[in-house]
Amino acid sequence: MAGLRFTDLQSRPMEFLDLTSVTLDEFQALVPPFETAFHARMAAWRLDGTPRTARQFTVYKNSPLPTPEDRLFFILVYLKTYALQVVHGRLFGMVQGKANQWIHVLLPVLLAALRALGDAPARSLTALAQRLGVSEGDAATVVTPLEEELLGVSEADAATMVTPLEEELAPLATAPAVVPASPLLPTTAPNGVLSAPKTLLHRSSVIAARKKTTPSKMSCSSMPYSRSSFSVRLLEAASMISGLPM
Repeated sequence: MAGLRFTDLQSRPMEFLDLTSVTLDEFQALVPPFETAFHARMAAWRLDGTPRTARQFTVYKNSPLPTPEDRLFFILVYLKTYALQVVHGRLFGMVQGKANQWIHVLLPVLLAALRALGDAPARSLTALAQRLGVSEGDAATVVTPLEEELLGVSEADAATMVTPLEEELAPLATAPAVVPASPLLPTTAPNGVLSAPKTLLHRSSVIAARKKTTPSKMSCSSMPYSRSSFSVRLLEAASMISGLPM
């Protein structure tokens, strides 16, 4: 099945930018290091992730991504749109399993190409300071204003938003994990006391609502009268929601 190709968008720069977040000039500058990193990986690994022990990698004529531009375009569109793999595979003329293989191959290839160009994001303050050629203190003065600008608040206000969340999650993070001993045969542990509110089906509000329930309009006139079980389930769900603590 035919799929999307780089040549399909080459003459439409604005649409290309929308799909990849890079301009055509930026794309072309990224192609050589990307292809170098791709062949370096494929020299050691097969497309399915197993070590390469026999013949060298070659691009088949019926490959869904036959050119370096197509491979780079494929992974950039995936990172920009982040579609389901079955959708992304259909877009580029391949099944979901093959799209999964290409994604797992090309993501580290793209990262290696960005590192070779010095454009990979710094993952720590120390790495950022080394890249900028400044001390960590000076690098921190660059990062903090950027965080405040992204949040649209001051550093003190940002701390007030993060601290309550940290305090709420702290008991969950510090609670010891109890790992029961594995039984010889798999068994189901006994149920504990449920903390969720129970639905009281005998409540007066539910009973009154059921009495007012009318027959479903989709039922045939020849069928005997019966209350709509779907409406009853909706009422039960409503009663459960109303019983939740506010």
